[in-house]
Amino acid sequence: MTLPPPDRSALRVLASGSAGNCSVLVVPLATGDDAGDAGPARVMLIDAGLSPRKTETLLAESGIGLKDVSDILLTHLDHDHAHTGWARPAVAPNATLRIHRAHMGRARRAGLLHRRTEPMDDGPNEIARALTADTARMAHDDLGVCVFRLRLDQVGCDIGFATDLGRPTEALIDHLASVDVLAIESNYCPDMQESSDRPAFLKRRIMGGAGHLSNEEAAEAVDRIGPREHVVFLHLSRDCNQPERVSALHEGADYAWTIASQSSPTRWIPVTPSAARATTTPRLSAIGATQHALFGPRV
Repeated sequence: MTLPPPDRSALRVLASGSAGNCSVLVVPLATGDDAGDAGPARVMLIDAGLSPRKTETLLAESGIGLKDVSDILLTHLDHDHAHTGWARPAVAPNATLRIHRAHMGRARRAGLLHRRTEPMDDGPNEIARALTADTARMAHDDLGVCVFRLRLDQVGCDIGFATDLGRPTEALIDHLASVDVLAIESNYCPDMQESSDRPAFLKRRIMGGAGHLSNEEAAEAVDRIGPREHVVFLHLSRDCNQPERVSALHEGADYAWTIASQSSPTRWIPVTPSAARATTTPRLSAIGATQHALFGPRV
């Protein structure tokens, strides 16, 4: 398996949208008393809304196999975030499933608990040495959705991951304040949503405070969170949004950004200490900015 250099972590969104959401985070971990002594990388999936076969194909582009996946973190159990194919324990056999305790009942009914499972509670949840998932549950439909602040203590970085949110609440802002890399949904354009031919009940569900964030709500959240380096916009609606509408709200920002799509993975996004913490960290400054290849050239 091809990995980043020992002191580098990286995030890649394999797909994001109503047809399936899945991201992969690679984190090198310390093995000894010296935090700089890096060992084998932790390969973590954040959501598993693609079929295992599709996920395996996309991971293989970076030399990663399902057997390398150490953890599967689920934000919630909607079908586009938790594909039924992951109920088979032979899929990613070395992976520990990590879900909020409030989602355990639904996960059991979906057959997802046939693998090693660690329920998470609100607050810090240790995944490995120097790697913690600080979890907060926010409004989304009946059972809520988990927002993760992943603390990579070895390299001094925090990653925020937030999707399928109802509103950009104070709790959300406080939980993710000043992360280095932020992945957050920017689901719909209100004008396109209102003028669409979607049924009224679906519009109410999406826009009613327990569904999804609009582009403007996402921009407000980003502004208040104050990410230090990079923002990844997730879960754009195919029918009621356009990438250019998202990017227009962030022109001139002092962070780089990437817009994830349903049809193709993003580039690997370096997760390194921000310029405020390490002045030698290079910054990216625009959509499509060249990013250093962490996994070497594709062959």
